[in-house]
Amino acid sequence: MTEQHKKWVRGFVDYAGLIAFLATLAVTRSAVTASWAIVIASLLALAVGFVLEKRLAPMPLVTAVLGLVFGGLTLFFHDERFIKVKPTILYTAFGLFLATGLVRGKNPLKLLMGQTLHLPDPVMRTLTLRYALFFFAMAIANEIVWRTQPTMTWALFKFPGSAVLIFLFVLSQTPLLMKHLPDDPPKD
Repeated sequence: MTEQHKKWVRGFVDYAGLIAFLATLAVTRSAVTASWAIVIASLLALAVGFVLEKRLAPMPLVTAVLGLVFGGLTLFFHDERFIKVKPTILYTAFGLFLATGLVRGKNPLKLLMGQTLHLPDPVMRTLTLRYALFFFAMAIANEIVWRTQPTMTWALFKFPGSAVLIFLFVLSQTPLLMKHLPDDPPKD
C-alpha cells in the first residue's frame, strides 16, 4: 500500500465514526439515531483498518470502543445523555492519566510521544501538566455545552469546536517547545 493510500485509510479509520455521527445528527436532529451511525461507522472503520493495515491503531480503537459503548448505551436507553457525556469521560481519563503519572514521578507524555520530542525532563513535566489541565478544562467545557445548549450546538462544539481548541492549545505550547528543543536531535 502506498503512503497516500495509508493516509486515506488512517483518515477513514480516525474520522468515519465522527463524520457519520455529525452527518446523521444534522439530517435527523436526533442524537439517538446518530448513535446508530457512530456504532456502525466505528465498527466498519476498525474492520477496514484491520483488513488494509493488518493492525488496530490504538487511538482509533479507544475512540471506537468508547463510541460503541456510549453509542450502545444511548441506543439501549434511548437517552442521548450517554453519547454527550462520552467526551467528558474521555478528556477526564486523558487528564487523569497524565496527572497521575506526574504524581507518581513518571512522565506519561514522554512515554506517549516516544522519540518524537527530545526535551529535558523538567520541560516535559511542565508540558504534561499543561496538557492534563487542558484536558480537564475540555471536560468541563463539554459538560457546560451539552447541559446548556441544543444538541446541534453541542455537536458543533464537539467538531469542529474541540478540534480547533486542541489545535490552538497545541499552538500555544510552541514557544515552550522552541525554547527547549535541541538544535540537533540525538542520533539513534
